[in-house]
Amino acid sequence: MPDRKSRAKSGNFARIVTLTIVSLAPLAMSTAALADTSNPLLPRNLSPWGMFLNADIIVKAVMIGLAFASFVTWTVWLAKTIELAGARRQARRRTRLLESGGSLAEAVRACRNDRDAVAQLILTTAREAELSDGIVDEAFKERVALRLERVQAAMTRQISRGTGLLATIGATAPFVGLFGTVWGIMNSFIGISESHTTNLAVVAPGIAEALLATAMGLVAAIPAVVIYNHLVRVIGGYRTLLDDASAQLLLMISRGQHGTAVMLPRAAE
Repeated sequence: MPDRKSRAKSGNFARIVTLTIVSLAPLAMSTAALADTSNPLLPRNLSPWGMFLNADIIVKAVMIGLAFASFVTWTVWLAKTIELAGARRQARRRTRLLESGGSLAEAVRACRNDRDAVAQLILTTAREAELSDGIVDEAFKERVALRLERVQAAMTRQISRGTGLLATIGATAPFVGLFGTVWGIMNSFIGISESHTTNLAVVAPGIAEALLATAMGLVAAIPAVVIYNHLVRVIGGYRTLLDDASAQLLLMISRGQHGTAVMLPRAAE
């Protein structure tokens, strides 16, 4: 009897150990899979730089393009800010000169060698006065107004160069980033099917790399839209200054304060 009881207890203990090993085997396999750093689907780190290095070549190209677009955005902002600040300062100075009540001949002498916007308005007005032999009538005023309108349009186009690029970046960068995300997620699903596992540790890195492209698209697009709207407002204020200068010139010729046969530089003709 003691031998039978001992054998029964030994059998029960063996069955318990077997069941324990069988129940712990999946957990051990899952832990081993998580600890396997040799899996090519798992990058060594999930920092932005690490995700970029482990991304697909198409996703890398998208990220590089978006980084370049962001660089262009800030370059345009710096260049246009400096250009607009100088142009507005010069336009205010010229407008104050016209408001001081001097003659057209004096205004021409003050800006003979300059090529800013208001100087161009003054020179084109003087040119029309020269061609009209100093005769001020309604036709002369219409011709001057037409010249001023054309010069204003040309100066506005010149000062607005580059802002259209900001609008393009702001409109397209999110979609370019989304394309990179879709491509990266597609590659992640392909990797999942090839590895025959749905382990989150295998899925997460590829999705994170894909989402990084969308994040970079937003980083490029949001400043571009904000800067574009800011520059549009500043350019609108600059156009108002040109309108004021044109109005002062029209008032000047209406008062008959223009020089007859004003000599202009050859470059202004």
